[in-house]
Amino acid sequence: MWRIWKLYDPLRAMAIQGIFLFGLAAMIHLILLSSVRFNWLDGMSQAQYKAKTGSGAGSATPPAAPATK
Repeated sequence: MWRIWKLYDPLRAMAIQGIFLFGLAAMIHLILLSSVRFNWLDGMSQAQYKAKTGSGAGSATPPAAPATK
């Protein structure tokens, strides 16, 4: 293991890892903020979302299929 750290500077490796993880976290948060369901800043409340989608918390049956003629 010590031979790996002779090839790479530990301080630089940790700084690059920190920058990468911060960028990954920012990307994940921006993706979630762009969705209606997981937007916690400007999104609907949970009750409004359930009323719009028709999904209940304890609903075990799937929604009915539309009637065909």
